[in-house]
Amino acid sequence: MAESLLIDADLSKEEKYKALLPQIEALVTGETDLIANISNLVAALRQGFGFFWVGVYFSKEGQLVLGPFQGPVACTRIPYHKGVCGASYTQQQTIIVPDVEAFPGHIACSSDSRSEIVVPVIKDGEVKLVLDVDSDKLNDFDAVDQQYLEQLMQLAANWF
Repeated sequence: MAESLLIDADLSKEEKYKALLPQIEALVTGETDLIANISNLVAALRQGFGFFWVGVYFSKEGQLVLGPFQGPVACTRIPYHKGVCGASYTQQQTIIVPDVEAFPGHIACSSDSRSEIVVPVIKDGEVKLVLDVDSDKLNDFDAVDQQYLEQLMQLAANWF
């Protein structure tokens, strides 16, 4: 049975991640369905931080295909060589974009998105999906987000 997340709004960003990660791990413990686990992970991140958009794109059929997400409607398919998600996929690394308007080739699924972080899930040297988190604020992501979102994506790699 699902429960509400317990995250104190007065905590620092790092403290929020430290409180949220064990709750996400508890949500997925014992569940073997990939979509169920990704769905809860995405919902927990959006609920815990209030991000504008949180979702995943699966590597599928020679492109990135939209998976579970929370937020406004999104781009359904992204070529591997396009946008921040495509760059994260091809470079197999986390990409932080302080101002999406300044990112060459940015795909504007929503004009309200201002900054973004994309973290790949890599298993056996292959990108399985990318986690895409958008903010409606400029420069909203930093090394703290990268550290903890990468930890979450290492957990997610076990679901493949």
